[in-house]
Amino acid sequence: MKGAYWLAWRQQRTLILAGTIALLVCAAWVAWRRADMMAVIHDHHLVICKGWDASECPRTDVDLAERVLRDNTDAIRALGALSAALPVIIGIFWGAPLIGRELESGTVKLALTQGVGVRGWFTSRFTLAAGCTALGAAALAALVAWWWAPIANMLDGLYWHDGFLFNATGPAAVACALFGLAAGTAAGLLFRRTMAAMGCTLAVVVGVRVLLDVVRPDWISPTRRATPGTTPRTPVGSAWSTGQFGYLDGAGREYSSNRYCQLSGADLKRCMADHGFVARYHKVYPSGDFWVFQWIETAIYLGLAVALVAAVGLTLRRRLV
Repeated sequence: MKGAYWLAWRQQRTLILAGTIALLVCAAWVAWRRADMMAVIHDHHLVICKGWDASECPRTDVDLAERVLRDNTDAIRALGALSAALPVIIGIFWGAPLIGRELESGTVKLALTQGVGVRGWFTSRFTLAAGCTALGAAALAALVAWWWAPIANMLDGLYWHDGFLFNATGPAAVACALFGLAAGTAAGLLFRRTMAAMGCTLAVVVGVRVLLDVVRPDWISPTRRATPGTTPRTPVGSAWSTGQFGYLDGAGREYSSNRYCQLSGADLKRCMADHGFVARYHKVYPSGDFWVFQWIETAIYLGLAVALVAAVGLTLRRRLV
């Protein structure tokens, strides 16, 4: 490592080393807590099941399973919250000062007198930051997933569609961290003041994250699970319920249970017959849709990050004059 990259390392090494130490501490804590959890599972031969209803887990010691969940769910949720918040942290404390602090203090002019062009100066700084961001976000997301996996989607624990898990694991978590870095960098160039860039980064990253959380169910159509007559519905299991229930007639047309046959037993059977309903339906997103949602949001975050970095590259020279 030499030249512009050596300078970038010297200027960013404190953040990199601090982040590495914090990640190693998290890894040691997760390894200890997970080992303790797995010892309980193995020693008591706990049967892991998928689903929120105890009736879906007839072979599982529900009391023991709930104890294991109580001992680990809050801690996993806390680690997931840290992973989900990482894009904001990186954007504020790494992205915003990456250019903003140099512009604010005027030290960029000194750096550019050392035979390094504007684009080379920016590329070296951003490449180092992006590489470390991707590695750190991937490692933290992997720790969350590794700890959660043995008790995933069980009883009243954490499910794949929970914000603490979905936003904290998978490729979308890494892509969002890179978007946070890019948003902070662009804000630093735009405002030329670190504090203003930090505030803008916070608003943008949180705003985009909240927006995607809200529209996530609209990316794909849910799966319709139909059961004939008054046959009990298929258990939800590890799926994400949309809360959409209803009835089907002979032609397959849907009728919401909010408007029809809000009954049970013999009354339900009679009501269905009167309206010509032949089956009931429930719309869900199966757990396999996790990866569909993940890749959609990964593409969105990476697209935004690339657009912001390209905009920075195109306007950098003019803003430094």
